[in-house]
Amino acid sequence: MNHTDTTAMTTIAPHPTHPPLAGRVLFGIVVVIALVAVGRQFGGFLPQFAGWVDGLGVWGPVIFIGGYAAATVALVPGSVLTLAAGAIFGLSKGITYVFIGATIGASMAFLLGRYIAREAIEQRLEGNPRFAAIDRAVGHEGGKIVLLLRLSPVFPFNLLNYALGLTNVRFADYALASVGMLPGTLLYTYYGTVAGEVTRLAGGVAIARGSTHYVVLVLGLVATVAVTVVVTRIARRALQDATAGH
Repeated sequence: MNHTDTTAMTTIAPHPTHPPLAGRVLFGIVVVIALVAVGRQFGGFLPQFAGWVDGLGVWGPVIFIGGYAAATVALVPGSVLTLAAGAIFGLSKGITYVFIGATIGASMAFLLGRYIAREAIEQRLEGNPRFAAIDRAVGHEGGKIVLLLRLSPVFPFNLLNYALGLTNVRFADYALASVGMLPGTLLYTYYGTVAGEVTRLAGGVAIARGSTHYVVLVLGLVATVAVTVVVTRIARRALQDATAGH
């Protein structure tokens, strides 16, 4: 896991009209990144983190989305945050917030890779045969290849965002291909939702739901895993065929 110094974010000037509110939002984003950076230990803080975000009211989703986007740019894996989204917000809202945060972060990384950090990314990928094949394929089929890359995790997601900035794919096509993140987002958010339910039950929190609810929840998780595996395999084969042909 890459560790990134988040203290640089504190140099952002607060909003001139509402400095206390801007400060709280910025602080929340920094806290999100810091929690993710501790990696495996994050799970132990999840109940407290969930309670803290819930207590922020309408600013909870804003801080979560901002933190997720910043973590993506900082090359911090977002799987733990995606799990947390399911536990905190539930399935539908969790998917929505993660997708927005991931799309914003991926777009920012793409633009940074294309216009600001291009030389550094080129040095990082120099001599990488897998990216060379992807680069050639993107040059011929553009957005289709980006979509397949989103569906099939053959290249690290966070680094891929920067790497695709080096290709000639249009930003509009790149952004539209973000829909390919949805299967993986659904799977991890579903995991988080189930984990949140189990955690609340284990903690003695009364939940007015019958056994049918949990049967449906588990069956839904199994179905989601199955569909995600199938989609990933199909995308991987298609991507292999596309890159081999260039």
